[in-house]
Amino acid sequence: MTTNEARNAHAARDATPALVVTGVSHAFGDKKVLDDVSLTVPQGGFVVLLGLNGAGKSTLFSLVTRLYDNISGQIAIRGFDVRRRASQALQKLGVVFQSRTLDSDLSLIQNLKYHAALHGFSGADATARARQVLTVVGLAERENEKVRALSGGQARRVEIARSLMHRPDLLLLDEATVGLDIGSRESVVKIVRDLVRTEGLGVLWATHLMDEVKPGDHVVVLHQGRVLFNGGVEAFLAKTGKSTVSAAFRAITGTEASVGEAA
Repeated sequence: MTTNEARNAHAARDATPALVVTGVSHAFGDKKVLDDVSLTVPQGGFVVLLGLNGAGKSTLFSLVTRLYDNISGQIAIRGFDVRRRASQALQKLGVVFQSRTLDSDLSLIQNLKYHAALHGFSGADATARARQVLTVVGLAERENEKVRALSGGQARRVEIARSLMHRPDLLLLDEATVGLDIGSRESVVKIVRDLVRTEGLGVLWATHLMDEVKPGDHVVVLHQGRVLFNGGVEAFLAKTGKSTVSAAFRAITGTEASVGEAA
């Protein structure tokens, strides 16, 4: 391969979106929970999937991760169709689910090394990588402590570290800050946003908390299984004629109850 060909191949790789969801619907029996959902997460982009509890966010994540099989449409991670090329697609994916999934009786590094073994890491490589990702989330000095000794925010940071072990291109985070105090929430969000900036990861951040949306973000509003808006924050505010994300969300969804702090 010539130098120019190599550059072109690299450019094409960077242009491949981290995630493309096209026309995906899903139902449980007669109840349709996702209806023709489409969205794109560019490589190196932070996309907020904004919706109330029950909007379909977790169902969409379950489809992307192959816990469920989509009944229509297509899902691709870095160009790999999750149905036809599942192993290649999922190798590019890191996930932090809403429910806590660490083993509280193991140390931080033991939890990470166990995850690494599932991805075929050798012992030495697993230890080195675990220390790298614990450094990223600011917990390297606590590698030998048991998870049960951590605060909720610190445990979340370990789960982020675990999601990075196999060097994914795409991170999915489902309500990653629910139940955390404001300081812990800010720490978790900052770590993920820094990964987008420094590592070029694509991130789909699912939340119902309006104050986690920042100017310049790309927002996908999911409500009762349907995408009601897909675009930048400025366009979201302009479309609804509102001055805050919270007010714009209420306007576009027709909900009047409190839906999180204003942004």
